[in-house]
Amino acid sequence: MHIRKAVSADAAELSELLNEIIRAGGTTALETPLSAAEFVDWFIDGEFPLLCHVAEHDRSLVGFQSLSLYGDPPKGFADIGTFARMNPKTPGVGSALFPATRAAAEELGLDFINATIRADNVSGLAYYAKMGFETYDRLVQVPLQDGTPLDRIKKRFRIDARHHATPHA
Repeated sequence: MHIRKAVSADAAELSELLNEIIRAGGTTALETPLSAAEFVDWFIDGEFPLLCHVAEHDRSLVGFQSLSLYGDPPKGFADIGTFARMNPKTPGVGSALFPATRAAAEELGLDFINATIRADNVSGLAYYAKMGFETYDRLVQVPLQDGTPLDRIKKRFRIDARHHATPHA
């Protein structure tokens, strides 16, 4: 698997990957599909994205991970988003992306990477725990677009350039 920075030319393929996840529901707070142009703005070169890495496997993009300042996070924090293709599923996409994201967060001088995960997203909660994120807050009963209340779990990863923490196996 090859990890590299996302470019605008990736947007059509990545928005299709993301929109499949959005349509399936249950794992992302995003509920409305994005066009390729919206994808570029939200994840690659708009006002809020800091970086976006893609994972390539067998000549296709199988996932991406972004850091963003959307929502005005506290100083020293950036929000992470991790998305992997559902069909065909490629194991290890998130684990392959995180070292590049962590290194970039260090270069940017961040103190923490924040992940806000739907409480019903069991695989997302497990992934971030495996990467070394620790729970620090819970947003209670945040409504989905249809009004269904759902908690969000907030986890953070401490960036410490002096001690390169290795994700748990």
